Amino acid sequence: MGPRLELRQGQSLVITPQLQQAIKLLQLSNIELEAYVEAEIERNPLLQKDERDAEPEAEAVKAESTDDWSVDNAPDSVAAAEFDGGEGDASPGERATGDGDLGAQQAGGAVDWSKAGKGGSFEGGEDDLEGRLTRAKTLSEHLHDQLAVAGLNDAERAVAAQLIDAADEGGYMRADLWEIAERLGCELGFVEGVLTVLHGFEPTGVLARDVRECLALQLKERDRLDPAMAALLDNLELLARRDMNALRRACGVDDEDLRDMIAELKSLTPRPGAAFGGEPSAPVVPDVFVREGLGGLWLVELNTDTLPRVLVDQRYHARVAGGARTDQEKTFVSDCLATANWLVKSLDQRAKTILKVASEIVRQQDGFLAYGVEHLRPLNLKTVADAIGMHESTVSRVTSNKYLATPRGVYEMKFFFTSSIASTSAGAEAHSAESVRHKIKQLIEAERSETEVHSDDHIVDILKEAGVDIARRTVAKYREAMRIPSSVERRRMLRASV
Repeated sequence: MGPRLELRQGQSLVITPQLQQAIKLLQLSNIELEAYVEAEIERNPLLQKDERDAEPEAEAVKAESTDDWSVDNAPDSVAAAEFDGGEGDASPGERATGDGDLGAQQAGGAVDWSKAGKGGSFEGGEDDLEGRLTRAKTLSEHLHDQLAVAGLNDAERAVAAQLIDAADEGGYMRADLWEIAERLGCELGFVEGVLTVLHGFEPTGVLARDVRECLALQLKERDRLDPAMAALLDNLELLARRDMNALRRACGVDDEDLRDMIAELKSLTPRPGAAFGGEPSAPVVPDVFVREGLGGLWLVELNTDTLPRVLVDQRYHARVAGGARTDQEKTFVSDCLATANWLVKSLDQRAKTILKVASEIVRQQDGFLAYGVEHLRPLNLKTVADAIGMHESTVSRVTSNKYLATPRGVYEMKFFFTSSIASTSAGAEAHSAESVRHKIKQLIEAERSETEVHSDDHIVDILKEAGVDIARRTVAKYREAMRIPSSVERRRMLRASV
């Protein structure tokens, strides 16, 4: 054994830092991309943000550079390779053009009991504009305002402030009273006494420790917390299961009284804190628009508003390059130019890749766009990747956090990738899991009486007659994912509504 030199030749894939950054750009959302570009502009003096308005039929920006990718082959709505300081407009760089706005609809959403939301309208004047721009008072601010005039002493105010700060967005007090008492060095009974005072604050039911206490506080204010109603609050799990027979026995009332009690319970607000302002939810901004064109064709175009417009200032580069004296200054200027040109090219490539993937998704799912969710086809990443000549990982990155605005609403690109469920007929096309879920939901929504309620086994039989080969456990899984109760609970619900 001894040291020796060996020469080996081989091939390996080396991911350069620039390639890693290009991959990172591909999976960024439009908001994250905007932040990334802003940071690059701050670091690189040769980069500038193009704030000129782009018009649909404007001529492309004339460039002094002769690079073939810089302007001619790059969507001008994404990037331009040169900035000459003059006036000019950019062409939109779209796959297809069309007039008119898309009416995007929001699909689905949880039902909120609370009366917190106020009706809105698109037909508003100055008053509506002022209301939207004015920040609503938060629950914490509202409670602290009441605390200031509650007449408590210093010790009680200190405990009350801790309890108010522990309230969540729904108005519930989530902190442990014993922990607060130990931290402030006081007795548990003293903290409970302060909490009792806070329970008298508006909105009624605020700072309750659970749903039962929240509803009890509201009923107490209405002078309706009698023994029967208290028993109903103690058996909310029976009410959730619609077990009316057990509820009647627990409350000691007849059917008519029980219906009145349930109706009064539904008129209460289980989330009193939801009536107050919080952080506004950011709307989803689509990355790609899909519109219906002539002859049944679908037009796909990038949303240029979400694409940062970056310019490389060649005149400034020529000025600073000519003034660089030391090797360090020349290297810095050269690196800045290379980074700027790379960013322009990467943004251009990112836009083209998104457009290519979106176009293939639209081609594969044209049945959904034309006829609805029942015609959604099974689709996976490999199918799209093979069709456009890309790797599956690239398609996966493109579809992350990207949204399509279609005539049927705004959907994340990943929505269109669904697993397949085999057909009962040999050689027939498979069914999309999303379309099968939609069929299950339609069957259950059509139930109008106890005799029409479909069990999971019955739904399996109906779907098999329609050509869908599905197991009962799969039906149960889809039903539970849609938060649809079992057939037993649905029968109780229909019985209670009669």
